[in-house]
Amino acid sequence: MSSEIRVAVAGAAGRMGATVCEAVEAADGMVLTGKADPALGTTLADVLPDADVVVDFTRPDTALGNALQCLEAGVHVVIGTSGFDITGLEGKTGANAFFGPNFAIGAVLMMRFATEAARHLPKAEIIELHHDKKLDAPSGTAAHTAAIMAEATGVTPPIHSVRLPGLVAHQEVLFGGTGETLTIRHDSLDRSSFMPGVVLAIRKVADLPQSPTVGLDKLLFEG
Repeated sequence: MSSEIRVAVAGAAGRMGATVCEAVEAADGMVLTGKADPALGTTLADVLPDADVVVDFTRPDTALGNALQCLEAGVHVVIGTSGFDITGLEGKTGANAFFGPNFAIGAVLMMRFATEAARHLPKAEIIELHHDKKLDAPSGTAAHTAAIMAEATGVTPPIHSVRLPGLVAHQEVLFGGTGETLTIRHDSLDRSSFMPGVVLAIRKVADLPQSPTVGLDKLLFEG
């Protein structure tokens, strides 16, 4: 890579994509080289030649194909789109793929704390709440939380999904024990909450020891 990381954004005209573009332009050591979006009349193929890393915030039905196209071109990909089967990237070479179920630092901590609590309290349920335009349910964050809690305890907690206007991204994990409850909750009040994690993933994706890598916790606590 050059001294500056050349970044293109797929889904650049969307709310998350536009916020990513702004974050890349404001970040040290990065340059925004392309915006791919049907609304802008540009395709992923148009921006790949000038990119070291593509950040994908598109749709569940296009994210896997986009990621495969990036890897085949030797371009690293940071994926924020959820609702597709990430196992389709296993064994693919040429570049690295990173998938973030949630890029907010607080959300990653919420998942870590919930996993620890699950070892000590007998029952838990997950409630995730998002804006009414979100296409997938349950959210990638909720699915990942349930998976890591199940890995720690052998029990997969139920997930309840809420889609309402006025929400951004929210999740709470409720625990019940003898005569007590515990609630661990995270709220993203603005899409800017995800940008520190996105920028971190852009910086780290080229040096991942394993591809695909899932979860910002791998970069915060293990990288």
